Amino acid sequence: MRNKQTGFTLIEIMVVVVIIGILGALVVPQFLGRADETKFKAAQSDIRSIGNALDLYRLDNHNYPSTDQGLDALVSRPSGFPEAKNWNPDGYLKKMPNDPWGNSYQYLSPGSNGKYDLFSYGADGKEGGEGYDKDINSWEL
Repeated sequence: MRNKQTGFTLIEIMVVVVIIGILGALVVPQFLGRADETKFKAAQSDIRSIGNALDLYRLDNHNYPSTDQGLDALVSRPSGFPEAKNWNPDGYLKKMPNDPWGNSYQYLSPGSNGKYDLFSYGADGKEGGEGYDKDINSWEL
């Protein structure tokens, strides 16, 4: 009687590894490219949401927070000028998010359009840039 051994041969295992490698080479770059695109779109969405909160703040207080008061004025009652006389005790945002790359959103008031400038420096965290390094700002959304 012969003992029949069952299992995979080395060649069969190598063929499977090569197939997995080829699939990985085709699929992984597409997911990596999507991550940058997703972060860029998330930053745009955050800027729109923060902009809506700033507009609500202005409706209640008749002014946008100053640059010195900053975006924290949307989370906790600001001090300084202009005074937030009708500040909502619940705040306008539960917490101030960072951009998807971990940096703070930038805020200037008054801004170049007479209201405010709200922006992220993009993936590189530096002013300017192209592609996903491009600045994402409120006045272009």
